[in-house]
Amino acid sequence: MAATSRGVDVSAYQGVQDWTAHKNDGVVFAFAKASEGEHTHDTRFATHIAGIKAAGLVPGGYHFGWPNQPVSVEAANYIAAVKPHAGKGFCHWLDLERYSDGRNYAGRSAAQIKAYATAWVATVRKAFPGQRVGVYTSGDDLAKGHLPSGVPLWYPAYTWGTAAASYAKAEAAPQPHPSGVTPLIWQFTSTPLDRSLCYLSATALRAWAAGTDAPEDDMPQYVNLGLAEPYTIAPGQDWDAIEFTKEWTDEAGDHATDGSVFVRGAARFTGQVSLVVDGATAGTQIQVRQSEVDAKGTYVLDHPIAEVIATEGSTFATVPITNHLPAGHGMRIRVKAFQQTPLKVTAAVVKALVWKG
Repeated sequence: MAATSRGVDVSAYQGVQDWTAHKNDGVVFAFAKASEGEHTHDTRFATHIAGIKAAGLVPGGYHFGWPNQPVSVEAANYIAAVKPHAGKGFCHWLDLERYSDGRNYAGRSAAQIKAYATAWVATVRKAFPGQRVGVYTSGDDLAKGHLPSGVPLWYPAYTWGTAAASYAKAEAAPQPHPSGVTPLIWQFTSTPLDRSLCYLSATALRAWAAGTDAPEDDMPQYVNLGLAEPYTIAPGQDWDAIEFTKEWTDEAGDHATDGSVFVRGAARFTGQVSLVVDGATAGTQIQVRQSEVDAKGTYVLDHPIAEVIATEGSTFATVPITNHLPAGHGMRIRVKAFQQTPLKVTAAVVKALVWKG
């Protein structure tokens, strides 16, 4: 899994945000609407940016463009809106998207829209030397050739429509490549808030935003844990956390703090847990899930369930795991069996690559 960073974007349509809560959810960057067209400024921009900066997130502003208006006026409008807030590490974005009725694209050809975007980017770069300037635009705009060459792309595509989408789900999904372009950022949902994934680690994103080349991502740490001996899950339907009692490798050093915790945040990880279970009646449902605990060991978040159907004899299962943990949280693997007789976990092995920070 490629290293990634989580982000959100907001405008006047969103109220006051708890930016500390966003940060605790693993958010690294946040962009706010600054302006639109020739004269409009977003009424909540200053408030949003102040909160974003106070939380220590990578900040940025964006301008909703009208390619059928003078680009010099539009760029000046954006520059005036963000100038009191921009500085090293601040990112600038042109929101290049067509209104549903087409009023902001009316009368413009694809070549003219690209020329508008090219000029807007160049003007903003000149106003803020050394600061990053990119374009947010859709697959349709990309297909029509509206994106200037060599410009960072922030790409919206809601793969799951209006269905629930999580950072973990996006992190596990393939990186999009619309029209052969590789986006720096993928906005994967607008529900309940615009959320995005940047294909740089937190460290690399901060370096990139600061105007330097992004360093190669840190090498992951390897974790490989298992069982020293089998154990039994008592009859019933309660969740039971696997206590990993054997360490082959624990480069992250998180297992020693809690036998059932195999990784602790702030961290990203990907890997798998392999199970061998005896005593399950063929056809019985066995569920496996990742469960998040806080620094006190209290369960705070359960992640999606993987279902395993027992077979005759021993049941073998391999369940992929991938996730992002905020600072202080740990991850456990829990098992639940739908039967009224004991279940024997003969083997449980977790293998994971962990990126800290």
